[in-house]
Amino acid sequence: MRMVFEPAPADQREELYRRFEREIAAPLRMEHRFAESSERKRVAVMVSREDHCLSDLLWRWRSDELGGDLVGVVSNHPDHADQVASLGLPYHHVPIEKDDREAAEQRILELLGGEIDLLVLARYMQILSGDFLRQLNVPAINIHHSFLPAFVGADPYARAHERGVKLIGATAHYVTEELDAGPIIDQDVTRVSHRDEIGDLVRIGRDIERLVLARAVQAHLDDRVLLDGDRTIVF
Repeated sequence: MRMVFEPAPADQREELYRRFEREIAAPLRMEHRFAESSERKRVAVMVSREDHCLSDLLWRWRSDELGGDLVGVVSNHPDHADQVASLGLPYHHVPIEKDDREAAEQRILELLGGEIDLLVLARYMQILSGDFLRQLNVPAINIHHSFLPAFVGADPYARAHERGVKLIGATAHYVTEELDAGPIIDQDVTRVSHRDEIGDLVRIGRDIERLVLARAVQAHLDDRVLLDGDRTIVF
């Protein structure tokens, strides 16, 4: 259950929380959490070369439609530094070397650790280790460019074209150690046909990816997502 209500006066809230725990939560063995809507969450974005999802998140943040505060962007490529810097946000270029992935992850943790409430992978085309996710210790949301559970992993548009699918989609999910298998927050699809080549699927899919990721991030920042095992309930 999710309940939205007008807050008690600031000097009465701690007593309200204690009474709720004592008189309601404890007797009912209830897991519960109070979220203050006035406290904006801090968000970092990780991205690789494709910037369509990053650009959309930057626009929504600049237009005050995101629901949280972007605090920085991390990328394994330098491509988007000027775009991000033009908005006054820090841009961290952390290359990923094949034999030095652990060091790169530690560098990212140094940049982000303890400074954010949510990490968004806006087409960050690297797999994050379980150790990284544990040390990060905040939720991470990824956008995958297929309608999961179809076409997990790399090159989903090429594989979709090979199979001759008539629908393509995108999926935003929480990141877990298992690739593209975390709890799903949002999904969408659109029709394609035999006339569409791989490049067409990529172009069409980008619009879905942007929208699905934005909806998932906004839902999380609004505290509208509840985890139920491997599933989510989104209000």
